[in-house]
Amino acid sequence: MDLEDALLGIDKMLSTLTDEEKKRKDRKALTQLHLYLSNEILQDVMKEKTAAALWKRLEQICMSKTLTSKLHMKQRLYAYRLEEGASVHEQLTVFKEILSNLEAIEVQYDKEDLGLILLCSLPPSYSTFRDTILYSRESLTVDEVYDSLTSYDKMKHLVVKPDSQGEGLIVRGRQDRNTDDDRGRTQERNHRGKSKGRSKSSNRGKICNFCKKKGHIKSECYKLQNKIKREAANQKGKQPENSGEADVVEDYSDGELLVASVNDSKVSEEWILDSGCTFHMSPNRDWFTTYETVSEGVVLMGNNASCKIAGVGIIKVKMFDGVVRTLSDVRYVPELKRNLISLSTLDSKGYRYTAESGVLKISIGSLVVMKGQRKTAKLYVLQGSTVTGDAAVASSSLSDDDITKLWHMRLGHMSENGMVELSKRGLLDGQGICKLNFCEHCVFGKQKRVRFTRGIHNTKETLEYIHSDLWGPSRVPSRGGANYMLTFIDDFSRKVWAFFLKQKSDVFFAFKSWKIMIKKQTGKQIKYLRTDNGLEFCSDDFNRLCKSEGIVRHLTVRHTPQQNGVAERMNRTIMEKVRCMLSNANLPKSFWAEAASTACFLINRSPSVPIEKKTPQEVWSGNPANYSDLKIFGCPAYAHVNNGKLEPRSIKCVFLGYKAGVKGYKLWCPENRKVVISRDVVFDETAMLPNLSLKDSSNKENQKQVEHQINTESTPQKYAEADLVAYTLNVAEDIDANQEPSNYSEAISCEDSEKWMFAMQEEMESLHKNKTWDLVKLPKGKKTVRCKWVFKKKEGTPGVEEPKYKARLVAKGYSQVPGVDFTDVFSPVVKHSSIRALLGIVAMHDLELEQLDVKTAFLHGELEEDIYMQQPEGFTVSEKEDYVCLLKKSLYGLKQSPRQWYKRFDSFMTSHDFKRSSFDSCVYFKKNNDGSFVYLLLYVDDMLIAAKDKGEIRKVKAQLSEEFEMKDLGPAKKILGMEILRDRKTSKLYLSQKGYIEKLLCRFNMRSAKPVSTPLAAHFRLSSALSPQSDDEIEYMSHVPYSSAVGSLMYAMVCSRPDLSYAVSAVSRYMANPGKEHWKVVQWILRYLRGTTDVCLQFGRTEDGVIGYVDADFAGDLNRRRSLTGYVFTIGGCAISWKATLQTTVALSTTEAEYMAITEACKEAIWLKELFSELNEDLQISTVFCDSQSAIFLTKDQMFHERTKHIDVRYHFVRDIIARGDIVVSKISTHENPAVKPLRGFMEEVENLFAIKNLFIENLCQGGDC
Repeated sequence: MDLEDALLGIDKMLSTLTDEEKKRKDRKALTQLHLYLSNEILQDVMKEKTAAALWKRLEQICMSKTLTSKLHMKQRLYAYRLEEGASVHEQLTVFKEILSNLEAIEVQYDKEDLGLILLCSLPPSYSTFRDTILYSRESLTVDEVYDSLTSYDKMKHLVVKPDSQGEGLIVRGRQDRNTDDDRGRTQERNHRGKSKGRSKSSNRGKICNFCKKKGHIKSECYKLQNKIKREAANQKGKQPENSGEADVVEDYSDGELLVASVNDSKVSEEWILDSGCTFHMSPNRDWFTTYETVSEGVVLMGNNASCKIAGVGIIKVKMFDGVVRTLSDVRYVPELKRNLISLSTLDSKGYRYTAESGVLKISIGSLVVMKGQRKTAKLYVLQGSTVTGDAAVASSSLSDDDITKLWHMRLGHMSENGMVELSKRGLLDGQGICKLNFCEHCVFGKQKRVRFTRGIHNTKETLEYIHSDLWGPSRVPSRGGANYMLTFIDDFSRKVWAFFLKQKSDVFFAFKSWKIMIKKQTGKQIKYLRTDNGLEFCSDDFNRLCKSEGIVRHLTVRHTPQQNGVAERMNRTIMEKVRCMLSNANLPKSFWAEAASTACFLINRSPSVPIEKKTPQEVWSGNPANYSDLKIFGCPAYAHVNNGKLEPRSIKCVFLGYKAGVKGYKLWCPENRKVVISRDVVFDETAMLPNLSLKDSSNKENQKQVEHQINTESTPQKYAEADLVAYTLNVAEDIDANQEPSNYSEAISCEDSEKWMFAMQEEMESLHKNKTWDLVKLPKGKKTVRCKWVFKKKEGTPGVEEPKYKARLVAKGYSQVPGVDFTDVFSPVVKHSSIRALLGIVAMHDLELEQLDVKTAFLHGELEEDIYMQQPEGFTVSEKEDYVCLLKKSLYGLKQSPRQWYKRFDSFMTSHDFKRSSFDSCVYFKKNNDGSFVYLLLYVDDMLIAAKDKGEIRKVKAQLSEEFEMKDLGPAKKILGMEILRDRKTSKLYLSQKGYIEKLLCRFNMRSAKPVSTPLAAHFRLSSALSPQSDDEIEYMSHVPYSSAVGSLMYAMVCSRPDLSYAVSAVSRYMANPGKEHWKVVQWILRYLRGTTDVCLQFGRTEDGVIGYVDADFAGDLNRRRSLTGYVFTIGGCAISWKATLQTTVALSTTEAEYMAITEACKEAIWLKELFSELNEDLQISTVFCDSQSAIFLTKDQMFHERTKHIDVRYHFVRDIIARGDIVVSKISTHENPAVKPLRGFMEEVENLFAIKNLFIENLCQGGDC
């Protein structure tokens, strides 16, 4: 319908329309305008009753041509600035919007002036671009600046970056096992067992001249690269195919092995480097330094004969360089003719091998650990000898070279002179330092030009002279988003401090905070400060601060960084160590800030020549540094955790350095992708230097086959999955999680430690006040239940409630024994439909609604069994450390705690004249003498109380407070993640989940997605045929958080979004095996939520009672052709109960499907009718509307004939209900039936029918009694 003429007024519409049609058209136009207005404007125009009046008012607000409006828009134009690092396209859109607004109010500008204004708005990083535009032409227009700026931004993003972690390395060993012939790719492995691939998005559409395939060019063709590598291998190091000496080794699932059979009859003492065998093998039993007999395992020889594996152990071999190294997991095969070293085993442990000129070299990094010489039989024989007997035992200790290399890496690749100086002082565990061998990482990180002559500062005390410089910007931002590193160096002690900044403008604030910290620590003032002439050091604020503090500035001459040599040299030293440590640890460049922080920590503990080979820390503090806690940066670290008796006691992390002010180590947890601080850590430094290993610590999980990376679609991050019910019940808690501490140690060491400690103390006071336990000696034969602290940060409502920190002592009830420690455990909670029913009553009768919370609710339940628990961590009673807690009251975590609390609360309520509803065990009501009601709803420890008089509510609160420790939350604001807002002037009550939905969108990275207008588009045809078929699809979907997303959507649907019922029901059917198309539907629903974040349920004071609507979608399920049932019940026009689900059996006709749907709806109608008969006799449901006349006739037909004889008897229940007159089923037009809309997935008019209103609910309570 064309609504534009409604903007001209009702009297200007076509004369052919009736008055009723004109009014309906005007109302629709008015509604459409309301839906598209922002909250601020909507508040000003709500009083307009016609579309024409509203439009005229909008012209006055948005297109006012007064001097004030013109001044405001001109101020926006002149104050516009393009932000550093932000999207150029988005910011140009804002600039164009300003120009459009100016044009709308008839403010004209010359295009050249606008172009100059846009150039002036550019940040400092665009200075070169601005100068190029200004000096390359005599005139310009704003359009030319647009085009040039857009092109410049695109070119910045098209710059080819150097090889990084996203690109692959070289395949070692047998390339044909890691090549995908169909796609021309070769997967490559580094020594940490990860595979990497190259993105081809920039070459999309290009054709390779070599393989004639699209998506890449010839220089990037993997087939061409593989061909070149194979030809090179054939020329240099290819082994013969049929020499009679060795054959290919394959690994069989039944444990059998196929290895080389040799023609030599004499047992050789040489070791053969074999690329075919799967494991190291030897027939010499006396060579093993450790040995374990095994009973399984067979070796298949080249002539199909089999040899038994008798044992496995360790053999030590002295290599070509005199270093004794260990071969682990060597198989003892008595019938074997040769000693074999498996190159595939070495490859899996990160070693590389290359063959050239008859010599096979095996290396780790740049260090060659083994050499093999090609003999006449065309086999590579190891250059070395086996160490046996006492010599093998003696070689177990590390060599001097290994010790030197170990400390070299521990100290961040310190120079040899520095390590010798520390060794002389006995600071390196009394170990000596020998000549440092060649280190490739140091060459990569430290190679430098010839140095300049240095100046000399004769400083006499610390802080007399400070050097400073800013390094950056880094091509790769740090994990915290830093792009710059600011350093301060004290000339007297050469101690360095580093700050990591996002922008240059942060330099002043960093210097100011550092100056205050240093003054507090030493009581001294900075006298001289040397920097370069960068604007960050020469700003007005910086100069004023130095002048006011009496700091003398020494600035360098322009383009002469050598005059700031101390700071420049320090930056070089730091970055040299950073490159070395990142290279050694094989960490991505985004960890450069962590490496730089560790480098500064180590530099302050390294001997320095300018201070007579003392360490900066020693000169600064007067005490020598402690080196006993130093570890290799990037080495594997195992942090202690306590997640349960059967759970692992540690998690594997990466060591990132040392946390200032905390006696613990800073670790990166790849699994959680966050930094953790822990003091209980076990380090595996041998993993950084494999030849130091005295025992094989390899894990089979680290030898998994390298996975092929999918390049056509980005693989989402993997989420832990659970069943749908668990997600539905707990998803609100999951999304609201804000990385709370997981245990007591984290709580007392994090930033909010004081708040968490206060919360724990408050919990303990409550436990003692309730006399929860007695301290006793543990009786013989009894076992204790362990306990733990659980922490939760509850985000408050913005502007209404501050965040709350809660600590809960929880018993680990999983160790309880059924029948001994507990019997019954069931405990009811209030239904969501009951909550909405009460809110409807509150809005209809304008009742008072307030909320309470029971502190430590479970502690009020009386235990019927004797349960002993360990004392809480951090609160052990002194001199009674061996005592245990004999629980008197129920505690969180115990199996029976919810039930015991409910029994106690129910007993209290019934003893105070409250009646428990027969249809919802957590709904209580009391009828007063004047006929008014008092209602109370209970959800575990949260309560809603409603009454006409606030005095009645205060009376109930007083009674509850006498019995339990209560927290009065005042007027109800939030319940179960649903926000409650009221406008008492208009008698409106709103139920919203805006905050929850916004967190949901952020969690699944859909915050910036393009909104859609329907929850489920018609082009989606879901079925099980869309489930994954190929291995690539299965792998892709294993990383998709499908279950988590559907569970999150289901919670929103259950609480306040009936418009999602059909869509969520559709995607939930494929939880077991979802496919890519199913995931696209979930993303579509999230996009729909993106555009309807502010949609909420609106309850009001209307004359309508409780009404039901029902509909069915015949054969809507494409898999089993079952029909779908959908119904909704409203109170005062607002939905309180809804459902969209598959029918249990296949219907043979639309009539039969509608008949079964009516039965399901009537079951809900009876429950609601009985519930309202207790809560409010005025609200009675008697009618359920259906759009199928034939189904309605069938409900009234008591005869059984050919059309109905096959229908399950349970569905004929509706006939008796209708015959008794309990429920009346009436006809309604399909277009007016709101139950149709969720089933079809459309949202055009369902908002009005469900009383769902799109409101910006933040400002609803302004001026109201909320």
